[in-house]
Amino acid sequence: MAAKSKAKEVLAIVVGGGPAPGINGVISAATIEAVNEGKQVIGIMGGFKSLFNGDKKAAIPLGIDDVTRIHARGGSILKTSRDYPDKVKEKFKVLMSTLKALKIRYLLTVGGDGTLYMAKWIEREARGSIAVIHVPKTIDNDLPLPGGAPTFGFETARHWGVAILENIMEDARTTSRWYFITTMGRYTGHLALGIGKAAGANITLIPEEFTGEKLSFRTVADILEGSIIKRLAVKKHYGVAVLAEGISSKFDITELSHYEQIEKDETGRVRLSEIQLGRLIRNIVRGSLKEKGIEMTIVDKNIGYELRAANPIPFDAEYTRNLGFGAVRFLLLGGTGAMIVFYEGRLKPVPFVEMTDPATGRTRLRYMDTSSETYMVARKYMMRLEKEDFSGVQIKKLAHAANMTEKEFKKRFYYLVEESGKCPGSAF
Repeated sequence: MAAKSKAKEVLAIVVGGGPAPGINGVISAATIEAVNEGKQVIGIMGGFKSLFNGDKKAAIPLGIDDVTRIHARGGSILKTSRDYPDKVKEKFKVLMSTLKALKIRYLLTVGGDGTLYMAKWIEREARGSIAVIHVPKTIDNDLPLPGGAPTFGFETARHWGVAILENIMEDARTTSRWYFITTMGRYTGHLALGIGKAAGANITLIPEEFTGEKLSFRTVADILEGSIIKRLAVKKHYGVAVLAEGISSKFDITELSHYEQIEKDETGRVRLSEIQLGRLIRNIVRGSLKEKGIEMTIVDKNIGYELRAANPIPFDAEYTRNLGFGAVRFLLLGGTGAMIVFYEGRLKPVPFVEMTDPATGRTRLRYMDTSSETYMVARKYMMRLEKEDFSGVQIKKLAHAANMTEKEFKKRFYYLVEESGKCPGSAF
């Protein structure tokens, strides 16, 4: 009697959160490496939502021929989802039983902080029966990777964001108008500043600038109005401002609800990308300028969804191939409970515990350091009111451009620079 062949161990790949350029590169590299090492690979269509629903049919086999050329494509062949269902602890039992029924030995998750949270939970509950590795993904670039390494997808999103912004800047110059551009970035300003700085936007505002408990709409509007006036003082009637959507998270939610219909995503978080931040601030600025006798066309626009599923640039295509390969090698060498990263030319696992805030149990986030030289350089090239603008010849020019007296101008705008000084972090 012929001996029965031993069943292959199964690696499952799950994608969670919003799209980011390079997801398919991870799927491709991980699948090829696992198959070459004698493992069976399945992809979970629809992310954790399918697992919470106990949908075993969502598990599709992946072979080398299925993934060999997808690394250069945007989007995700496994799709993705954000899903924290009602009674999540009960549903989590369904998720774990589904993984068990599918005979999963290795689990590779691709996602941001929410997906990392799920990966940690699964690894803890599996008690060694499932080895788990996480690949960090977000265009927000807000996961604290060692060495300042970017999360995959960020560089591609920035690249295409700069291309869009450059076209808008030319339109602004041609038509003599201002644009208020809102970019994605739920908690942090990495993407907004990366796009604004590289494209040479006139001003970029990020949530990390505002450290108070509550931020007023008027403060943001005054900063932008100050930039417009400063441009007018040098005979420039056009410009582009970049705003990180995370600024909206600083507003009083009650006040915000008076102006915008608040929508929430599947996890119960406010959909910041649906809040028309640019439109809201535009209306305030335009009204204030009109009171001064200044007619200014201001156009608001959101960019973000255009960037998330773009084809990855070579940086991310290569980067994700490294990550997918490294994730599988880590699992097959007996590893579990870590996030795979690539920096200083090497693939390295970072244990989940090092990524977790012990006070909250949630994944730590990487914020833009406004005292850093990276931010300082960005600020030096922005056209915005600074402390030195409120004295000498300069205040005369600004007050004249604003159709105000010097005293009126200082009373109206000086509070914006009263505490900040000339430029945060300046070492020169």
